[in-house]
Amino acid sequence: MSDRDTRPADEPDILAELQAEVARELAEERPPEGGPAYQLVAAAVVVLLGITAAVLAYGYGLGSLRRPGPGLWPMAVSAAIAVLGVVLLVIGPRLDDAEKFTRSSLLVLVGGATFVGLGFLMPTIGFEIPAVLLCIVWLRFLGGETWRSTIVIAVATTAAFYLLFLYALKISLPHLIAF
Repeated sequence: MSDRDTRPADEPDILAELQAEVARELAEERPPEGGPAYQLVAAAVVVLLGITAAVLAYGYGLGSLRRPGPGLWPMAVSAAIAVLGVVLLVIGPRLDDAEKFTRSSLLVLVGGATFVGLGFLMPTIGFEIPAVLLCIVWLRFLGGETWRSTIVIAVATTAAFYLLFLYALKISLPHLIAF
């Protein structure tokens, strides 16, 4: 027998009340609904981002599956992004869950722009500085983390990717620091 079966009929269902309150709060915070045009614009941006990233990745050199170049995996991810964007272009007009662009939509654009900036800076100044800057922008300014956690996570993440790509995977990324 559950608690619901033993509860008197006049006692309120606390779980149902909490669920209703959470649903109301989520509905209040949700941006206004957009239409099919918003779906198409978002899909077009995703396709352009995927193509741009693929062009940048190709510039780094793809190598082969046996000896991957620094652009192979970014090219694979970029191609997947572009393909998913095309799928969204096709099915997007039938979907009804698009949200209107708001001020918070700019955060996504800033995040994408900083990622593209990493791609442009890496060949000239190496991997380390752009990677740390990217982490700082994403964590502190887009994510609202404290400066202490931002610095620790940015340096640790960059070091982990440095060791992973340069030493574990033996991918020749442009870098300033050599061990």
